[in-house]
Amino acid sequence: MFMGEYHHTIDEKGRIIIPAKFREMLGEKFIVTRGIENCLFVYPNDEWQKIVTKLEALPFTKRDARQFVRFFLSGATIAEFDKQGRVNLTSPLIDYAKLQKDCVVIGTGSRLEIWSKEDWDNFFESAKDNMSDIAENLFNESVNL
Repeated sequence: MFMGEYHHTIDEKGRIIIPAKFREMLGEKFIVTRGIENCLFVYPNDEWQKIVTKLEALPFTKRDARQFVRFFLSGATIAEFDKQGRVNLTSPLIDYAKLQKDCVVIGTGSRLEIWSKEDWDNFFESAKDNMSDIAENLFNESVNL
């Protein structure tokens, strides 16, 4: 399971270090794609295949399905680590997530997310005060956190 928050920088060549504890879990090759809320999603291959299976099951006759599949898959790229544990991100992905220098890599269970520090700080600040309401809406009384 991917979890935790790590602060790193992206260099001028578009390379970012992925924390060592996550590298083995991702494997030699993994997928980076556009995420929701202007971050990047990073999937190990087995999790990526589960996502692709779900996307393939969406009805192509539905506009929302077509739009989401285009958005999600057109940004996807196969990535791998260099000898320093860095991953080289493509320009479209860097632009989409507005990655400049300071970045945040977070674990969210089955995937990693890469955020610009500014967007992560904004998201966290706006979401932290609503967590009790969100938890109440998502979990029934039988789930104890």
